[in-house]
Amino acid sequence: MMILNYESKKQLKESIGQPLRYTETSVFGNEYRPTGVITGSNRPQLREGTGKREFFASVVMRDGVIAEVK
Repeated sequence: MMILNYESKKQLKESIGQPLRYTETSVFGNEYRPTGVITGSNRPQLREGTGKREFFASVVMRDGVIAEVK
C-alpha cells in the first residue's frame, strides 16, 4: 500500500486535478500508475509530517493527475 503524502483526506480531495504526492513502499515494484486506481493511506505513525490521524483512500488517476478520491 502506497503512502499518500497528505495531512487529511480532505486535503487529498482538494488536490483533484494535480499530480499525486506519494511514497512507494512495495519491494515488488512500483504501485503508481498514471491512469487507474491507487489505494493508499497516510500512515502518520511511519512518517512525520503527514498528519495525526490515519486515513485510507482509493485515488482514481487519469493521465497523471488526480481525477477522483473515494
